[in-house]
Amino acid sequence: MQVLVVDDEALARQRAMRMIENIDGYDVVGEAANGEAALKAIQSLDPDVVLLDIRMPGDDGLATARKIAQLSDPPAVIFCTAFNEYAVEAFETLAVGYLLKPLQKEPLITALEKARKFHELHQAARSQEGKQSERRKNIAAKTRRGVELVPIEDIYCFVADQKYVTIMHGNGETLIDDTLKELEEEFEGVFVRVHRNALVAIHEIEKLERMPSGQYELQLKTTSYRPVVSRRHVASVRELLSNL
Repeated sequence: MQVLVVDDEALARQRAMRMIENIDGYDVVGEAANGEAALKAIQSLDPDVVLLDIRMPGDDGLATARKIAQLSDPPAVIFCTAFNEYAVEAFETLAVGYLLKPLQKEPLITALEKARKFHELHQAARSQEGKQSERRKNIAAKTRRGVELVPIEDIYCFVADQKYVTIMHGNGETLIDDTLKELEEEFEGVFVRVHRNALVAIHEIEKLERMPSGQYELQLKTTSYRPVVSRRHVASVRELLSNL
């Protein structure tokens, strides 16, 4: 994890940098003496964490933190100040830590670990957003009428039969060449596997029912078709429905 140290006092910056360099897993990537220089350093150095003083000439740390929060991929912010009266206002800027000077090693480590978790969660969220943006909005299928586009929101089930997959949607059924595994990976969180040969649109699921035969089926919202849920997938489907 790379840390940018921002403080208008040179001695305070040097002390913070020495402490950080002695903590495994963290490196100082740069330093800045005011808010304006900090923003420029963030753009050029791309740190994961900013250790930010509050009382500085020009834009203070609070104003700088608000500007940092507006960046497209902001680093985590840990405030470091000799004054404790700013704590409430500081956390309103979404800071992950608030340390009092003089810095102590253990509180610094704790704050840096919180910043690491923030960074990891933020990166995971961005990754998921990227996956969602890459998903197709329509499934293209070659038919006798040419290429048919089936909107994802109209699909309630993908059913595999040997080497083909059938899309079951509001306007009927359409054969495609995609594999069920490829569809499951692409539309994770949109469709759920309920059987070795079936994926069902999560938003379409009304309820899970156990039939007199002991077999489980799904009641869907916009169709009378009832997908069978295999026993090995019953627990995961039930858990999914409990969280909806």
